Amino acid sequence: MRKNFKLTIEYDGTCYHGWQRQSKEPTIQEEIEKALERMTGQKIFLKGSGRTDAGVHAYGQVANFHCETALSAEVFLKGLNSLLPKDIVIKACEIVPEHFHARYSAESKTYVYRILNRHLPSAIGRQYAWHIRTPLDEQAMRQALGYIIGTHDFKAFEGAGSPRASTTRTVIEAKIFREDLDYLVIQITANGFLRFMARNIVGTLVHVGAGKLTPDDFKSILMSRNRRQAGATAPPHGLFLMKVEY
Repeated sequence: MRKNFKLTIEYDGTCYHGWQRQSKEPTIQEEIEKALERMTGQKIFLKGSGRTDAGVHAYGQVANFHCETALSAEVFLKGLNSLLPKDIVIKACEIVPEHFHARYSAESKTYVYRILNRHLPSAIGRQYAWHIRTPLDEQAMRQALGYIIGTHDFKAFEGAGSPRASTTRTVIEAKIFREDLDYLVIQITANGFLRFMARNIVGTLVHVGAGKLTPDDFKSILMSRNRRQAGATAPPHGLFLMKVEY
């Protein structure tokens, strides 16, 4: 019987060259597809909700695959977790309607970026936050971040080679908060993200927090549609795909 399975996946992206299968580099998609082939004896193509870049992590990546099998979702959940490396965990597996597609059925995605904002670096957890020694002005960053809420052309924050028909996206929510005294967290929910969009927004926000740009400068950069005016791309290891809504 042909079934459509939906997976919710958590992974530490440190040792992987992103989500999407590549010819020579290890990827999350490849590891899961190899495990699925071992379980089913079939070549399985996994469709992800979107590509995460090399070094980016996920708590709630979503993927689906079609398979002719008598195996249940529960069997796949247990089997995959027994075969996958410890830095990839299948959190849920369920049978969904035939038409469900992890990417095209998605309504929104939420990303979180973590910054360790203190003079000293961290020995433990250093691969999960961008260390910035300079004190950042949280209030100025919050004001700037507010300008991205709504529907805008995000070409100024688009990375080269972004697969898209349009650079317009709708940001549903954007906020910044302290996880504790040392960690600054930026959370963005949108109906979709361009390549490097979240990391380019963060990189530019850091310039605002450091006093190199004003919140109004940030707004002008957004409206300019000019990538050269924006800040450098924030490093990947501070970024997490938190959840995908359907």
